[in-house]
Amino acid sequence: MRYVAPARGSVDPAVFQRPPLAAWREYADLLCGPDWPDVARLDALLPPQQRERFVAQTRAVLDDGLHYEQRIHTQGAIATRAANWHDLFNALAWLRYPGIKRALNAQQVAGIAQMGPRTRSRPQYALTHFDEAGVLVAVRDPSLLALWDAHDWHGLFWRRREAWLDGSIHAEVFGHALLEHALTDGKLLVGKALVFACGDRGEAALAQRCAAGIADGTLLRDPLELRPLPLSGIPGWHADNGSEAFHRGAACYQPLRHGRRYPPPVPAAASPPS
Repeated sequence: MRYVAPARGSVDPAVFQRPPLAAWREYADLLCGPDWPDVARLDALLPPQQRERFVAQTRAVLDDGLHYEQRIHTQGAIATRAANWHDLFNALAWLRYPGIKRALNAQQVAGIAQMGPRTRSRPQYALTHFDEAGVLVAVRDPSLLALWDAHDWHGLFWRRREAWLDGSIHAEVFGHALLEHALTDGKLLVGKALVFACGDRGEAALAQRCAAGIADGTLLRDPLELRPLPLSGIPGWHADNGSEAFHRGAACYQPLRHGRRYPPPVPAAASPPS
């Protein structure tokens, strides 16, 4: 069933105080104010030197014959609907992660040139899934991956609960549709994760590493690269997950499909040229 976001005035203000939306608090005036931000207000937040700009999605814009992604690539025009949560969160993703968004766009345009505007390849599906529901995950303790590989959600989120609190593993939501779904209080959220092995480097360069991997074609070539991550299991991300019972039977915890295997984590630093 297609998700329908709540009306702006009916959103419970508490959702903006909890992850994942709490991580976007620098945009609180855009998210929580009584009025929708218009395109000019969003555009003013972009760096002056940035080529891409937000434009109101009007009939005249859509009648140019270009695919949405082609319009961004050729004109720098990000068509944005007024009073629309999905497009507002997309705009915020452009503000915070321009490198990733630009890399996704370039790969989508390359796919359209190859497949045409009405057919998608497996790389295009992977790119779209990440754009809509993507999560960047930094892992410092590789032992956690064995639990994740096995879909041992009780182990990953309950027995190793402290790992989510002490920095051993950290999730950062990128996908704008996933952020939109978080507007519904209590909704069980599941993201599509790219996992990075951080070691002692930290997460500062994670977005840059992700963007580089997408741009050079080493990441997001197939939807099976993406691991499902039930975000509602992370401490503080759902009101009920402080109880062990939640981790025994939450609907967002799906068993591992027979034969499903996940790729190893991506090194947080690109390998130096040989």
